[in-house]
Amino acid sequence: MKQYLLLLYAILTLSIPTISTAQPKISITIPQSLENGPLNGRLLLLFSTNTTQEPRFQIEDGPGTQQVFGMDVQNWQPGTPVSFDSQAFGYPIQQLKSLPKGQYQVQVVFHKYEVFNRSDGHKVLLPMDRGEGQHWNLAPGNLLSTPSALTFDPNGKQALAIIINSKIPPIKTPEDTKYIKHIRIKSKLLTAFWGRPMYLGANILLPEGWDTHPNVHYPLAIYHGHFPDDFGGFRTTPPDPDLKPDFSARFNISGYNKLQQKEAYDFYKLWTGPGFPRVIAIEIQHPTPFYDDSYAVNSANNGPYGDAIVKELIPEIEKQFRGIGQGWARFMYGGSTGGWEALAAQVFYPEAFNGCYAACPDPIDFRAFTTVNIYQDKNAYYKEGPFRKTLRPGHRNYLGHVDATVQDMNYRELALGSNGRSGEQWDVWESVFSPTDKNGYPKRIWNKQTGEIDPTVAAYWKENYDLTHIIQRDWPKIGQQLEGKIHLYCGDMDNFYLNNAVYLAENMLKELTNPKAANEVDYGDRAEHCWNGDHDNPNYISRLRYHQMFIPKWTEEMKKRVPPGADTTSWKY
Repeated sequence: MKQYLLLLYAILTLSIPTISTAQPKISITIPQSLENGPLNGRLLLLFSTNTTQEPRFQIEDGPGTQQVFGMDVQNWQPGTPVSFDSQAFGYPIQQLKSLPKGQYQVQVVFHKYEVFNRSDGHKVLLPMDRGEGQHWNLAPGNLLSTPSALTFDPNGKQALAIIINSKIPPIKTPEDTKYIKHIRIKSKLLTAFWGRPMYLGANILLPEGWDTHPNVHYPLAIYHGHFPDDFGGFRTTPPDPDLKPDFSARFNISGYNKLQQKEAYDFYKLWTGPGFPRVIAIEIQHPTPFYDDSYAVNSANNGPYGDAIVKELIPEIEKQFRGIGQGWARFMYGGSTGGWEALAAQVFYPEAFNGCYAACPDPIDFRAFTTVNIYQDKNAYYKEGPFRKTLRPGHRNYLGHVDATVQDMNYRELALGSNGRSGEQWDVWESVFSPTDKNGYPKRIWNKQTGEIDPTVAAYWKENYDLTHIIQRDWPKIGQQLEGKIHLYCGDMDNFYLNNAVYLAENMLKELTNPKAANEVDYGDRAEHCWNGDHDNPNYISRLRYHQMFIPKWTEEMKKRVPPGADTTSWKY
């Protein structure tokens, strides 16, 4: 009987398929000759099947993305290998052991974090912006390995060793020219909050004749948007005839680089020619340790950026470059993030500005936080029924074809950084709109892995940053100061579904009384992100013309809202 049982056991054992428990073993080392320690940051392991560029430039929301895995590292001593965590979260494949066997280009990037001892009592590790606008794959000082070919087998026994062998170099500071100047100030407000020196900056475009009219003071045109390394779209020389045409996948046209140079030169001729309003135009630099800009408001996690911009940076610019220095002589314009910022700053500082032109703004009503209603939906990633769940779309083209879901976009961020440190869009919204969690980082509006929405955080968002709700709630107090100042533009096929929030805001504005809002809301038919009110030109042209579109429009409109005795003529030479 015993022999029979042993034989039966042997037969059953042979019939069971062997399941490998092997885990990929990858060690990563920073030579002591490259960096001093200890180091804190995010270690990113990248795989790519596309050899046309480095893997660090190929992580995106769409289906063409390559693969990234990320893990946090603290107190890493150069010269000491770190074993990459096989359970590290990845995008789009979530675990390293699930990566298919194959030939890849492999690269490692170490995104450095620094210690901040904030005035709210929290000690946090975050990446300091180093002049690149908070991009992990471009940040000077970040460490990386040379891309190398690798045959990867998730069930293999080989141990892989990767040496980080280079450092991203510093970014050259732009030089002043006759028309373009640069300013950088230490902010007392932000320095106090972050517990270390913090700075604000701006790229400044001076009007024609500024140097020959020393007694004239000028209005201020404030362009909001993502971090600008220099004043963009302004070129004093004709387009380069030898420039090799590129291809814009976004707009599906060849030679977009040539078109950009032409538009920039045309703007220079318009700016310096007769009849164009003589104003000072600025683009603000206000990167935070979370993102490439602060959203121009005060927030629990970023600190008093709104006050710092309005009360420190703008007055200093007007002092140095002869601005008029009064609210009636300032206006704002911008698209996407810049659109939200222009509207938000106008709402939160209604007397400090005399108009905002907000194109394709980030969600201005959280009932349409892209495709999520944070107040009613229970899950951000799915629409749930009794027998199935449907993924929420996150990005589409002008025909409505979806190439990324809300879950895809959030999972990419989760791989790039924990605790809201990816430096990407969904995380920055939390850094601006959320209260601070007990760990010192932004409290999640939803669970980043499951999508489950936290209604207490949603309630905080509503009362503090839902612009539609705030305008309606506070209209009895701020209505007189906002009358006629709000202009909204959005394509009705915005790639990120931002038009849905604009519809809700439009309905609210129509209902306001005492006074009536008397605002402008306009939509572009089948227009994608970031349509700005131009019905005559394609989006890839009009997006290059913010200054020439809105500065003349505002200087005409502002005549309706100036105090008695205001100087509206000396700067119109």
